[in-house]
Amino acid sequence: MSALRIALAQVNATVGDFDGNVNRLAEAAGRAREADAAVVVFPELALSGYPPEDLLLRPAFLADARAALDALAPKCKELAAIVGFPEAADGKVYNAAAVIEDGRVANVYRKMELPNYGVFDEKRYFAAGTEPVLFEAGGAGSVRIAVTICEDAWIGGGAAARALAGKGAEIVLNLSASPFYAGKSNARREAIARFARETGAPIAYVNLVGGQDELVFDGGSLVLGAGGEVCASAAQFKEDLLLVEFDGGKAAGARAPELDEIEAVYAALTLGTRDYARKNRFERLTLGLSGGVDSALVACLAADALGPENVTAVTLPSPYTSAGTLADARRLARNLGVELLEIPIEKAFHASMDALAPAFGEGDPGVAAENLQARVRGNFLMALSNRFGWLVLAAGNKSEVSVGYCTLYGDTAGGFAPIKDVLKSRVYELAELVNRARAREVVPASVLARAPSAELAPNQRDEDALPPYAVLDPILREYIERDAPPEAIVRRGFDEATVREVVRLVDRSEYKRRQAAPGVRITPKAFGRDRRLPITSRYGGGGGHSGGRRGRNASE
Repeated sequence: MSALRIALAQVNATVGDFDGNVNRLAEAAGRAREADAAVVVFPELALSGYPPEDLLLRPAFLADARAALDALAPKCKELAAIVGFPEAADGKVYNAAAVIEDGRVANVYRKMELPNYGVFDEKRYFAAGTEPVLFEAGGAGSVRIAVTICEDAWIGGGAAARALAGKGAEIVLNLSASPFYAGKSNARREAIARFARETGAPIAYVNLVGGQDELVFDGGSLVLGAGGEVCASAAQFKEDLLLVEFDGGKAAGARAPELDEIEAVYAALTLGTRDYARKNRFERLTLGLSGGVDSALVACLAADALGPENVTAVTLPSPYTSAGTLADARRLARNLGVELLEIPIEKAFHASMDALAPAFGEGDPGVAAENLQARVRGNFLMALSNRFGWLVLAAGNKSEVSVGYCTLYGDTAGGFAPIKDVLKSRVYELAELVNRARAREVVPASVLARAPSAELAPNQRDEDALPPYAVLDPILREYIERDAPPEAIVRRGFDEATVREVVRLVDRSEYKRRQAAPGVRITPKAFGRDRRLPITSRYGGGGGHSGGRRGRNASE
């Protein structure tokens, strides 16, 4: 193999922003050309953004994608550019990669393996390609290069690997849009290494970066040798241009440091929040700051996402808010440097209770009064959003959302929920990471030490209504993320009555989750795109609405 320099352009595309994406790709191609790269490779569907979902069913969207490709091609002269785009051809739609040479589209590869599981719905939109595409680059003594797209390299012995057998590919390019979850980088590396060994060629894998609704793409592009060894890597969670030298079958390039799992999760939550806000044209974030660990973490994420100068925290004390939590909310806001508004809800709460008194009749209003406080808070936050155009962040975690320990139109109110896929035990880990990374106490120690409480009733604690989080979270992980049946969870050492009750709460809280704000996916199975269950269901005794009065928020 002759010497060849390839640039992997890890870009942050926005779905449907064809003009913006063309400009972003053209700028990266220009930097690759200035660095004397012979080839620049962009991620899967980089031109349209990923995933476009049902925009792919609109002929106008597909026509605009082709027009964007034709506009980009002349901007990529003096090097070959491999660009992911949705192609309409022969009455079908393909997940495709254009090979641009001499400023024109010279060939198109069509993805052969279409994922249709978890967050992926590609068989809904795309037809599978059947033919490999190889091209040559590098002038005299040119190098034979094959093009593949994402899942093509994940399927051992799959269609793409079979199609490339005997074709003499010296380098294989893989354009990817592989979304993040904790531990994904290891699984990704193993899959790409297996594909390299199958094809007997080094693999240049370029991944998308950025947030798109619930999904976060973490970048971390890789180059692996024919034996599966890592030869070069790009940064995680930010745009990067990775330059790689291929010479005599060997590859060499920069190696970016890799974040550990908890650092990667925090980075994913920050990037997901930032891109959701910016790509939806929000300039300021707001949230209710309760003095608890969940809202403390969301405030830290908000400050890191858009800068503390673009965050307004709001503390909304009720009759049951303790002096300690109110002081902690103030302290956290000072530590972060964010604006803090204090808006007591007591008058509005009592006025609402007085208005409802004739309808409620005699007796303790119980959970209705608790939920009303949460809804007054939600109303106030949404009023600020309406008045000033701020994006409201909901602070519910996955443990609460799983079992319905949340109030519809109350603490679930908001446009985005950064930690909705983060179990409570991990919330503490992330809050501790904030303090450790800054080498100071940003999240007050008293917040981390205090027993979790909604403070909607006297002396209330979460564990009065739920199992301790140290018990609850492992059960939720087994039932939700690993689809383990209750019997299997019990066999792993958990109390049967506790497991049955947790499963019951999860199953009958589906209606709440359907109405909740989107949030960042950081596990292999998040609520929403990954896990789609009917609201109305009697299977297993769950499903349907929770009509009882369990805990603070388990009823509507």
